[in-house]
Amino acid sequence: MEIFDVIVVGSGHAGVEAAYAAARRDCSVLIVTVDKERTAHMSCNPSIGGLGKGHIVKELDILGGLMGRAADASCIQFKLLNRSKGPAVRGSRAQCDKHFYSAFVKKYLFSLKEVSVLSAEVKTLVLDKNKCKGVITDKGEKILSKTVILTTGTFMKGMMYIGSEQKSGGRVGEKATTGLSDQLKTLGFPVHRLKTGTPPRLKKESIDFSSLIVQKGDPQFRPFSFFSSPILSLPQISCHLTYTNEKTHEIIRKNLHLSALHSGAIQGVGPRYCPSVEDKIIRFADKDRHQSFLEPETLKGTSIYLQGLSTSLPEKIQLAFLRTIKGLEKVEILKPGYAVEYDFLDPQMLFSTLETKLFENLFFAGQINGTSGYEEAAGQGLVAGVNAASKVQKAPPLILKRQEAYIGVLIDDLVTKGTKEPYRMLTSRAEHRLILREDNAIERLFHLSREHHLLSSKKLFLLERELERREKLLNFLKKTQISPKEKIKEELKAVKAPSLNRVQTLKVFFSRPEMDWRKMKTFIQQNPDLKHKLLKKKESDKENLLGENTEKSWESVEIQIKYEGYIKRQEEFIAQNQKLENIKLPKLDYDRVKGLSLEALEKLKKVKPRTLAQASRISGMPPAAIQALLIHLKINTKTNYTDSV
Repeated sequence: MEIFDVIVVGSGHAGVEAAYAAARRDCSVLIVTVDKERTAHMSCNPSIGGLGKGHIVKELDILGGLMGRAADASCIQFKLLNRSKGPAVRGSRAQCDKHFYSAFVKKYLFSLKEVSVLSAEVKTLVLDKNKCKGVITDKGEKILSKTVILTTGTFMKGMMYIGSEQKSGGRVGEKATTGLSDQLKTLGFPVHRLKTGTPPRLKKESIDFSSLIVQKGDPQFRPFSFFSSPILSLPQISCHLTYTNEKTHEIIRKNLHLSALHSGAIQGVGPRYCPSVEDKIIRFADKDRHQSFLEPETLKGTSIYLQGLSTSLPEKIQLAFLRTIKGLEKVEILKPGYAVEYDFLDPQMLFSTLETKLFENLFFAGQINGTSGYEEAAGQGLVAGVNAASKVQKAPPLILKRQEAYIGVLIDDLVTKGTKEPYRMLTSRAEHRLILREDNAIERLFHLSREHHLLSSKKLFLLERELERREKLLNFLKKTQISPKEKIKEELKAVKAPSLNRVQTLKVFFSRPEMDWRKMKTFIQQNPDLKHKLLKKKESDKENLLGENTEKSWESVEIQIKYEGYIKRQEEFIAQNQKLENIKLPKLDYDRVKGLSLEALEKLKKVKPRTLAQASRISGMPPAAIQALLIHLKINTKTNYTDSV
């Protein structure tokens, strides 16, 4: 009987990244999924990225993930959100053709010789004492493996609701899974219910787009992946904006009792930051309208996704309120909106590697951990896949810190604080967000990608060369001075740069708010002396910093220069906090730690923090408990921790 290195249960966005990461580490991988054709299916909005989420996709790319490249290949509209705000809170977003996206992922994943796929439903896990050793399918087949990763999405005991109609399923056309969550519950995993929703899909030909507000994408495409072409491969489309009105709200209010969300049929907690239209009407009763974006799901299809109006009202009520909205007066519904309620497991039962605390070699990733969104699922999937491979190969684990990646923030929040509602990544969740920008993902994660063998040698070389370009440019700007000579003044005036009144380094001049990287690059190009100093004789146009496709290099250096003071303060704060991170907590008997309250004792036993810093982040953990831990460590070890905090 073949024993696989890794079994991945599910082929959604978490499962895909988990399988791809493990396979790239030369592990034999079996994906067990109910429907192979629905791999990487975009069951909700066919878009990738956004505020906070775009950061995760950029990080995935540097760590060897697939999502960024798939989004670039299937992009039908690109936008950089928050363009007018600071670089830390800008977010790339791509509207994708969902069929192209899924096809791209399947092509790359299923072509790997290390990956096998089995169409089946996993009913139970194979366990031996405290170790997971495989799975048993609905066909009674026992499959053994060294590690198992559960990425069950919304399918564990999934129940769909449209009005009073209830139907078992994780999403339309796909049945729920049963048995697995019951087994996990009996094994001691706390199992809870969450809810998510989706809006109706509308027939394109029934919409009057001429009366709607056109929403065009950015003229310039900025790929998620460092390895993607800056030239779009698919035609670009426009989306459209419309608004609800008082007539819409009146119909919804009169029929709230028919909504599964408000009739008491659904007990699970819904997403706070993506509420249903029913919730919006109640929570924001003072608002006389709510916006909704009409976004095509594919280039060739007729289905329009109605972002912002998820609902579980009966289909006839959905049609009635939709037809009160401008542009939708004659709309036809292809697929009604619905709510889904499903089981998830308390993520505090996981280590930062996403391995469970109760059973060795068992990992959880994605919505099973209480998260919401493709990007959050993919980030967890990659970490679980890498760490499952590391477990098999007896290699060091991949643990992303909060100051290293948004994925690190995500996982630390989950395993340390848990969640009672669908967790969505927001830039506000990252206390070090000025360090965690989209533009510097390479600087933050290149060393980890190299250490854990997550990218090919060719791709690592390309990233290393990019880092060298940025360092070279920054050093050039630091060391090179310009003086207020007439020639320099004329050249600056030609690029609409601010005036120069004294000798300055290019770095200081670049830091002025009126300057940007485009002006600086053009100025250097037009000055032979500066151009000669920056370039090497053997560099080609594509390699040198004044050639094409160098936007990433220039933009990152500009941000470093202009936000230098803020970045330095944040780095000093991180260095201070690192002292707590460096204090490791061995497998303590917390009952022996004097001075802990019963509440603190219970939380420490449940979370089992790795470091004193993680212990301090546990919700409701009092400072007195941290001090008690420090005293205990000082008394019971040879290390003096007094100067560490």
